[in-house]
Amino acid sequence: MPSHLHRATAALFLALSLLAAPRGAAGAGRPITETDLFRFVWIADPQISPDGRQIVFVRVTVDKKQEGYDTALWIVPADGGAPARPFTFGRRDLSPRWSPDGRQVAFVRGSDRPEEGRPQIHLISASGGEAFAVTDLPGGASSPAWSPDGKTLAFLSTTNDRDLAKKNAQGEAERESDVRVITRAVYRQNGAGYNDPTRPSHVWTVAVPAPGDAPAAPVQLTRGGFSEDDPAWSPDGAFLYFSTLRVEEPYYEMPNRDVWAVPAAGGDMRAVVDVNGLINDWAIAPGGGRMAFAGVLNPAKRRSYEEVDLLLTDLKYGAPVRNLTERVDGDVADDLSADQHAPRGERPRPVVWSADGRSLITVVAERGRTNLKRFSVATGAVEPLTTGDHEISAWSATPDAARLALVVSTPTRIGDLYAFDVATKRMKLLYEPNRELLAEIALTPPEEIVYESFDGRPIHAFVQKPADFDPAKKYPLILNIHGGPHAAYGFVFFHEFQWLAAQGYVVLYPNPRGSSSYGQDFGNVIQLDFPGDDAKDLLAGVDEMVKRPYIDAQRLGVTGGSGGGILTNWILVQDRRFKAAVSQRSIADWAGFWYTADFSLFDGSWFRGAPWEDPEDFARRSPITHVARVTTPLMLIEGEADLRTPPAAGGEQMFRALKYLKRPVVMVRFPRESHELSRSGEPWHRIERLRHIAGWFDKYLLGKNVDAYDVEDAAEGERP
Repeated sequence: MPSHLHRATAALFLALSLLAAPRGAAGAGRPITETDLFRFVWIADPQISPDGRQIVFVRVTVDKKQEGYDTALWIVPADGGAPARPFTFGRRDLSPRWSPDGRQVAFVRGSDRPEEGRPQIHLISASGGEAFAVTDLPGGASSPAWSPDGKTLAFLSTTNDRDLAKKNAQGEAERESDVRVITRAVYRQNGAGYNDPTRPSHVWTVAVPAPGDAPAAPVQLTRGGFSEDDPAWSPDGAFLYFSTLRVEEPYYEMPNRDVWAVPAAGGDMRAVVDVNGLINDWAIAPGGGRMAFAGVLNPAKRRSYEEVDLLLTDLKYGAPVRNLTERVDGDVADDLSADQHAPRGERPRPVVWSADGRSLITVVAERGRTNLKRFSVATGAVEPLTTGDHEISAWSATPDAARLALVVSTPTRIGDLYAFDVATKRMKLLYEPNRELLAEIALTPPEEIVYESFDGRPIHAFVQKPADFDPAKKYPLILNIHGGPHAAYGFVFFHEFQWLAAQGYVVLYPNPRGSSSYGQDFGNVIQLDFPGDDAKDLLAGVDEMVKRPYIDAQRLGVTGGSGGGILTNWILVQDRRFKAAVSQRSIADWAGFWYTADFSLFDGSWFRGAPWEDPEDFARRSPITHVARVTTPLMLIEGEADLRTPPAAGGEQMFRALKYLKRPVVMVRFPRESHELSRSGEPWHRIERLRHIAGWFDKYLLGKNVDAYDVEDAAEGERP
């Protein structure tokens, strides 16, 4: 990009004003604490009723033992005429879906004890009362979808013929082997464990029982070795559509997820939309015949980052696809990096048709914000529906798309529930679950900045200062790096940043090249060079900050997780200015990661080939190759069940190498935790993680006497 365009883009960023968004205001209050997380309440899966009068949602709280999370359905009038109230009384209730007439809600209820069975579909009257199960399948049931006439529910289940035979069998069950025979390159998934190819998810239906009737027997509509997802009915109820990836070993080719259909009465499946790319968040036009979706059309050559567009096609095999957001530098139906999205429950970000079929509504992530936009089907012309410094993290619409339910987060609000009128573009606050808690706490929004990197490219970033910030003082600075690497920070609540600021740190969190929500070129520029120039962008941000009189250049720290973890490791082998570092869920050895991660890198998106085909490139970009250069005291945080960045290819290697070199290093390991430790891990573990991060920085940046990381004391299990 020419330098004058860099400057123009920077000027555009700097011109962004703080628009009218729901947000918290700084005030006199106590500093935020790590244990405030125990009191956080999250909102997931807001579902507005067909008539737009009520919203049912999933309310997520930390359980009584502070070891997990409870999920219950709550309900609130969309006009704000009454407060939100409990709707169901289970502790594992999820996925509420209104019947077409608004008289019932289907939802998924799980058991407190897994040995009692898998989650099942339940029904409850919209006026309340006792919920009752309509499925009892060994493989459980999920993703309920009402038929247009409200007489049938479609859903997904992994139940197979063997499960049904065992359920109906009499006598002693035959022993099943627990030995795994693995034939696929991708055989396990972070957070879910080993894949079971004998249990693909299939589409089922069950008749909705009349009051007082016993539940009917479910009917399986799809079969075979491939999974189906996202069941949805045709407008006339004759067909069920579903998305599916029908490739035996998909890692050998570019992504290709299509939409198929099966007759609701049973019959053969067939492809109805087959594109060379990915179909997500798809929606059928009101009269049928067309489908819009958030997706990606595969380029001629695989890229590391693919901007998600709003695409339109006919429900006809082989029909051409039209891109409505070709000129929009943002990601359709995407979100921002945050540590306080609801740790349980869904966060739908759908594509929605207007009643007349002339426009489409969806959320778009752009430059650290996500807002709703309306697109003309005929021309692609875009109209903002919401504006502001916030993230719309989940939403739903009435069938006519006239009224919406939104969950909105800002840097000072965890997530509140709003009703939105599309015609007037007015938002009405309905439920602030954390109002009393946040009223106690002094929180401030971040400062938004833009700085020039080494090559003149403008880099968008945020600076979180302490709530009692004094410009006459000197503060230590922590550079915090997001993962992905194709993700983005922005105007959303981040407990970690507010907590570190409350401990007396200034936190810089940039979106370096490679970040999403800034366009295809910006996101893909790091292909085959990660880590690389993105690290230079981050260091340029530190250079910019140390020019400020309130930053102490002698007290600099750096941290990041996942993609931010490898960048943390990489920066330490490039630059010695940092006095302390915390690398979380990181990668040290690209070859080791290539062999052991839960997804494959067979497609040339990050590397040109396999490790033995280009060993020099794998070694060059691996921090472990250059580990002897590391002198910065380093903490390594690892989840022992992390399959996305397995500890053996990351923190374990860095730890052992630095111990050999007799450098200051400590490894903190969290049992049972996956790659999602910081976002949805066990509550106590999330808190302990924050304490360890702050403890390490306190020791080396603030000079505090934190001896828990000394060899003689660590053996005693002491905590900071």
